[in-house]
Amino acid sequence: MDSVKHFLQFKDFTRAEYDHLFERSRWIKGQFKAYRKYWPLSDRTLVMIFEKASTRTRLSFEAGMQQLGGSAIYLNSRDSQLHSRDSQLQRGESVEDAAQVISRMSDVVMIRTFEQAMIERFAANSRVPVINGLTNEYHPCQIVADIFTFIEHRGPIQGKTVAWIGDSNNVCNTWLQAAEVLDFNVHVSTPPGYEVEPARAGLYGTDHFESYADPMEAARGADLVTTDVWTSMGFEAENDERRRDFADWQVDLDMMRAAGPESLFMHCLPVHRGEEVEAAVIDGAQSVVWDEAENRMHTQKALLEYLLLGRVEAAASK
Repeated sequence: MDSVKHFLQFKDFTRAEYDHLFERSRWIKGQFKAYRKYWPLSDRTLVMIFEKASTRTRLSFEAGMQQLGGSAIYLNSRDSQLHSRDSQLQRGESVEDAAQVISRMSDVVMIRTFEQAMIERFAANSRVPVINGLTNEYHPCQIVADIFTFIEHRGPIQGKTVAWIGDSNNVCNTWLQAAEVLDFNVHVSTPPGYEVEPARAGLYGTDHFESYADPMEAARGADLVTTDVWTSMGFEAENDERRRDFADWQVDLDMMRAAGPESLFMHCLPVHRGEEVEAAVIDGAQSVVWDEAENRMHTQKALLEYLLLGRVEAAASK
């Protein structure tokens, strides 16, 4: 099982592997836009395990797998005996046992769950590739789509600056890992008490990010400004407190002007207009959030292809 390739954190892949994924994403998206059938995963099965609900993650993986000629099976904690939380209080199946069974009946597994430790345990007992669809700590599929979207609009991201405004959550952690792998910079601005924890972010060092107390300074001159909801799933009890703490960390038109006219705006969605971002920004000319959302599907198709078939060159996929 050690030889199976998984995608659990952004740093699991090398820069060369991402170059390949981005090129394959471009080609696969081109086939989709031209209504050309490309079914390299015919008769392959993706199992999707959801302990955290999501519109975009389910739709992008399920539609993407079908567009590649395969099939997708949706499971949530109500539909299965897998219980990764409070295991001593529930008569469910252990993560290890579930991994052994599920991986014998499928070709690839995507998991969207709470603790990163759960997906690591599952992968350690899986005979097939496991993809992190989101955990409390990381969201690698989202950042692959975000970077591909940036490349589509502005070219290579190497040497560029990304401004992260808001909570140092799983998306922020993954941007920081991506900066190390792909050699760009991240300016992070969070309210006091919500700062980046390098160890939790899984970083090797701190050379590729800088923290700013003033969000306006973090955004100044940035090539991309991005944010997320102030209250991530699982932290709803802190919602009122977070609204107060994050009040000065809204991405508004003044912040985008500080970034510059060529700067892009991204948000992984769902969005709360009037909280983490001004409506005029997300609905404005610098926003690429709808391209970003669609590209989840195309980049994940490239990821599925790579994990199941290895490197597929353009000539071989015509």
